[in-house]
Order: sequence, then structure tokens, then C-alpha cells
Amino acid sequence: ASFTISLRTVDNITVMIKLRPGVSPSCAIRVKNTIRSELKIKSGENVTFTFTCSNPEKYFIMEIQKNIDCMSGPCPFGDVHLYPSGLPRLNRTFIWDVKASTKAGLELKFSMPWLRQIEPGETCPDFVSYNINSCIDMATVNIGTFCRNGSVSRIKLLGGGIMSLHLPWDSPLTTSGFSIANRASIKRLCIIESILKGESSITLMSPNYPLGFPEDELMTWQFVIPSNMRASVFFHNYSLSNCERKEERVEYYLPSSLSNPEVFKLSDSQPANIAGSFNLSLQGCDQDAQNPGILRLLFQVVVQHPQVDENVTHLVDLSKEWNMTVTIHFEGWPSHVPLMSEPICLICKDRRTCDRVLTLVSGAIYKISFLCKDLSRLRITAEKGISCVDFQWCQRKIYSLSVPKAITQLPIRLHKFIWKILASDLINTEITSPSLKLQQHVPEQRCNTSYSYSIVSASPEMELNVGIFCPGGSIEKIQMRNNITISLKTFGKGFLNESNHQDLKMSFVPHIKDECTFTVSPNPKAKVYLQTPSWPYGLPPYVSISWHVIVPSKQVARLGFSKDRMGISCETGRAYVNIKEETPGAEETVRREDELLPKPRNMYHNFWVNISNCKPVDKTQLTLQFWVALADRQIDLGVIIAVVAGAGVLVAIGLAVCCVKKKKKKNQNPMVGVYNANVNTQVPGKEGLFTKGRKNNESHVYAVIDDAMVYGHLLKESNGSVSPEVDVYRPFDGPIGSLPPSPPPFSFRKDIKHSSNTEEPPPPTDTDHDTYTFAHQKSGQLEDNGDTNEKNNGDSPLLENQEQDGLME
Repeated sequence: ASFTISLRTVDNITVMIKLRPGVSPSCAIRVKNTIRSELKIKSGENVTFTFTCSNPEKYFIMEIQKNIDCMSGPCPFGDVHLYPSGLPRLNRTFIWDVKASTKAGLELKFSMPWLRQIEPGETCPDFVSYNINSCIDMATVNIGTFCRNGSVSRIKLLGGGIMSLHLPWDSPLTTSGFSIANRASIKRLCIIESILKGESSITLMSPNYPLGFPEDELMTWQFVIPSNMRASVFFHNYSLSNCERKEERVEYYLPSSLSNPEVFKLSDSQPANIAGSFNLSLQGCDQDAQNPGILRLLFQVVVQHPQVDENVTHLVDLSKEWNMTVTIHFEGWPSHVPLMSEPICLICKDRRTCDRVLTLVSGAIYKISFLCKDLSRLRITAEKGISCVDFQWCQRKIYSLSVPKAITQLPIRLHKFIWKILASDLINTEITSPSLKLQQHVPEQRCNTSYSYSIVSASPEMELNVGIFCPGGSIEKIQMRNNITISLKTFGKGFLNESNHQDLKMSFVPHIKDECTFTVSPNPKAKVYLQTPSWPYGLPPYVSISWHVIVPSKQVARLGFSKDRMGISCETGRAYVNIKEETPGAEETVRREDELLPKPRNMYHNFWVNISNCKPVDKTQLTLQFWVALADRQIDLGVIIAVVAGAGVLVAIGLAVCCVKKKKKKNQNPMVGVYNANVNTQVPGKEGLFTKGRKNNESHVYAVIDDAMVYGHLLKESNGSVSPEVDVYRPFDGPIGSLPPSPPPFSFRKDIKHSSNTEEPPPPTDTDHDTYTFAHQKSGQLEDNGDTNEKNNGDSPLLENQEQDGLME
């Protein structure tokens, strides 16, 4: 097909057809017998041409430029037409270059559906776009790029301007969609008018965005809004230039304001809840010639209906709080930024100071209100700091880790409350839950409460994720070293009802030897699962964790591990599991990383479990889980019969002795002690000073007899064939303390060449293990309570059924 373009001289139009950038010249233009890659048609020319291909829209674009001179003659004001007609179907750009005096104003008025400004690089849905530039002297300023279907109804320019309309090759558009009118000088770079009807949102940018706003220039945005609507302004992105004179600022002309214009810095919270139309102006400054910087602004105006509760204020009293911040924000903040098209929720400190995010600080009282249809889209995140430098002062205080009522009484759901606890190196932190106790969140025992606590212990060298805990468990106390972060996170609306029952307490305690120590009082009705911190990523190297498990006196605890081995290989040092009961004579059960873990066993007294890590080789991590179950102690029938029989024998012997004594009492004299010539009268000294140990002599044997029997042989002669009764005093090992079993020292754990069969001799103690005998001995033996590695306190099948259950796991 052939095309003919005829241009009149008076139209002052130039048509240019050229290849699209980056396209291979597989198609050409044929004018008569000449093949061309581009074609330029000037005013007064008439040209007929064809394309050498059937789809020229893939290869060529077209520009139609019309020059309008308003300085030397009258301007052709009115509707702007797309001329000439009959153009080939190519991607085309219509350009109107208007030259006018800076003493006059040029107005571009757009027909419905008006325009919407877009950011550079953004495309319009229908690929139809307008680009508007202002020309002052020799400088050109890009006012912006716009799509159809928006709220921008008019743009006024100072002096001339260049307007461009970009149409795709298949666009059915036949009109430009705007008109040009002459106005008086506007005395500023430009004025952009936006008409907002009903609930809506608009995003606008300063000229040249994202490049700099012209130096020392002024521009204005006019917003036409119904008086029964409310408008709010939000600055989303801005930067400031380096000013030598004046100050960059924004000015508002607000309805019903007694101080117009109201001046704000770009860093200030901008006015909100504006009732009706208003103006916003951006003022530049004289910039530093050496380092001018960039002034730019991207902002949003949101128009909403007045909210039913916009005049309802909520009192937030933080005057008695210390070192605390409360942030009210939209859901997903700060990682998620809501789209500007999404319904907006505003939090207001007063009628004009509103924002999507509002932060309140302790020590003040606030009256806030909400401009939001759905308050369920808002959340609260609070943070409180607690520190201790002087332990003498801190140790007397117990801190309540509960959410203040000033927060829980708000109609906004609490998302998270964070306590950051800072202490010096020799001061540690203790967390207690006296009534509710804590449950560790593990796969076999998940939390299903309305809130949970995440506890992290951190130092410059290491971060230890202690775990996630919720109320209603068996953990009474957690002691930790380093700085602690406790995060309370809520789930659903149930926290409002449960917030009154919070009982988490915190205090500062002296230095502890482990990274973390748990005190556990198991629930008799349920099995308690406990696992190492930093699950499932593994315990950090050389970290030691202890659990102190309380066993009631009339119950027995069943202890078992969830797997047979630790599952790691050590690069440096050794990993150990230590188990020890708090009872005299109890021996410690120790397992290394290359040994099987202990089988399920019965524990009759309070006991300690200590897990200490080595430096594992790559791709192996120490993660251990164990469980504790309580049951009532069962007494064997045979033991009961033996005890009763033994008691009967003792009663019979006692009666016989009493009869003999009563028979001989008539001729008794005062009792006299018998001197033993074999007694070693030297003062006891250190071991090795005596040639004969105390257990090898008779210095510890004392005999007391009646005065009628001063010598032993007389006892036999007076029909008394009974030998003195002697009791045996067992050695006293001393009370077992409340400290966990000591893991092997690091020097030992790191010695990978140390033989596994080597046992160090026990350290010397001051306890005397000699046997003392006293008169009136009662025959009998004490039972051995010790547990040496494989031995167990309860060899009797007290929990046989539970043991089978434990082995099944």
C-alpha cells in the first residue's frame, strides 16, 4: 500500500519516519524509484511512498512536530488536533513546541478522564503517554510523564513548553485530549491542578524527578477536594540540596487555617485529615556552586471519607514507663510496604499530625485517634530496655516482664513486645515464671497458646537462641549469661484475655558457669520434652548447658534420650553428657560423643543433666532432646514383710534386754567407764603421721557397763553371756549442693589424644572415712544408692511398663 502525506505551509509541521533503534534494516521506504531508510517531510511538501515489507510497524517509528510561535503573533489556542490525517499505522509521537514569553502563562487543560503522573521508566497500561516540558530561556525542565485515567486536570506553565503524545501503532485515539489557553503570568515554574472525587489516592513528583529540582525555583500543586472529604499528605521519597541562601521548604494553604501559609520542612510529618481543598508549594534555594546536591520529592495524597470515630481519642499514659518505645503501624511493617493503591490507615497524635506509622516514647502522655475503616489492619510493636551496671543495686530488684495496660487497652492488636536486657560480664540474668511456668516449644510438644516468648542470649562472639517458650509448662527458672533479648509475640485475639495473667519475672544474679541453666519441675500428668538451644542449627562450640530437674519425694522420674548417640564428630575437644543425682554417694554418669547415650533410667532424687559441646567438624551439629516423666513410687511387698519381721525381732530382743537389766538393777552402783590402755592419745594429725591408722587400732571403741560389772570378765561370771551391742557409724560425705555436675575442663576436652580409658584419681578430701563403733550396736546394713555409669538406683522393676514405652520411642 502507498501513503501520501501533504503538509500545508501555514501548519508549520514536520513529519519524520525513521528506523526504530536497535532494529535491523530488513524493511525500507521507497519514494518513486529510490530506496531510503528514513523520510523527512517538511511544511508545503507532498510526498507519496511505500514500504518494502508488509509489517512496517516492526521497523519504523514516526514523529510529527508542530511549532507554535506565540511571541511574534497570536497563538492558535483551543483544542489541539492530531494532524495530518491518513498517516501510516506506525508507533508515532506528536510534538507541540510552543514558544511564549515568560510574562505570560500557558495553560494545558486535559479532557476526561484526565491524567495520572508516573515515575520515569514506568509504562502506561494502554501505552498512551504524555510528556510535558517547560522551557525557560534556554533551559528545559521535565514537568513529568503522565498516563490517562487520573486526577490531573490542568497544568500551567511559565512561558513556553513542549508537549508530547506517544501513541502505539494500533491505537484508535484520534484526538489529542487537551487544549491550550493563554493565562496571566503564574510567577513560578508551574502549577499542577488535581481534582480528587470520592476516596482516592494520587502520587506526584517534583519536576526533573529523580534528578534535581531547578535551583531557587517555586512550584505549586492545587488539590480540589470536596469539603466533606478528608485529605492526608505523605512524603515517601525526598532529598535536599546544599543551600547557600534561603531554605528548602514546603508551604500549605489549608482551609480554615489562621496561619496560612503553614511552613513545613520536608523532614516533618506533613498535614493530615485536611477538610477540603488545599495548595502545596515546593520552594528551592540558592545552591552551593561547588556541591549543589539534589532537591527532589515524591509524595502521596490520600482522600478518605471522615471516619466514624475520628473524634474518639485514646489515652496512652507512658509517663511512668522508662526506656520504652511503642510503635503503631500497618500490618507487615517494616518489611512490607503497602501499595499506594491499598486502603490506608492513619494514626494521629492530633488533628493534623497523622501517619501510617506512629512512634510513642516513654515519659509522656498521648491522646491518639485513628483514621481507619478496619483497625484489624494495624499492629503494635513495643520495645523496653533494662540494664544493670552495679550488681549491688540491681540484685535487690525484681522486674516484671508484662505488657503495660496502656498498650493492652488500645483497640489495636499487639504484634510483639521486646525486652532488651543488658548486663556487664560478671552479672547474669534469671527468668522465672512462678505460677504459670514455661513450656519449651518442641516438635513433640508444641505451644498452642495465644502468645509465646522467644529468648536469645547474645555476646559479641556468639548468639545463642535459647528457644521458644509459652506459659503452662514445667520450666520454673532459666539462668543465662550475656545480653538477653526476650520477644513476646501474639497469635490471634486471645492475648487480650490472657494478658492479665502474665507472671514472667526477671532479676540479675551472680555469674554462672554455664551459658544457660534450666530449673525444671516436671508435670506429674505429662511427659516433659527438653532440647538443646539453637535447635535445629546446633549448639555453638564449647557451650555448656545444664538442666536441674526436681523430683518430688514420693515420686520417681524416668529419664530418657530421644536418640542413641549425640550424632557429631569433634574436631577439637570432646562433647559430654553428664547425669548426676543429688544424693550422698551418687556417682556421675558420663558419656562422650563417640559413646552410646544412657538407656532410659529411674531417678529417685533431684538430678542434673549437663550437655557440653566440643568444636564439631563441618556439617555436624550437636542437637539433643531428652524427656522426663514422673510416676508414684511403688513399694515391693517383700520389702514390707521384711521390714515388719525385722521390727518384730528387734522388739523381742529389746524386751529381753529390759528384763535382764531390771533383774540386776537392785545391786547396781554408779556407772564407771573402763579405761582402754590401747588408746592412741596423740592429737590426730595429717595422714601418714600415725604408724597405725585409726581403723587399725581400737581408739574408737568405747564400752559402758554397769557399776556391778567393772571388768568384762565379771559379766560372763554373773550369768551374763551377752556381748555389748555395737552400732556402726557410716562415713558422712557431706550435703550435695545445688550446682550442676561440672563438665570436664576445656583443657581436657580439647585433648583429643587423651585415652578414653584413663581415669584420674579422685582428689583428696577432708572427709574421714574411718568407721566408729558405739555401744548398743543394731545389726543391719545400709543399702547402696550409688549409680556407677551403668548402675541404676532402682534395679527393682518399679516402672517396667514405662521403661518399655520409653524404649519404644
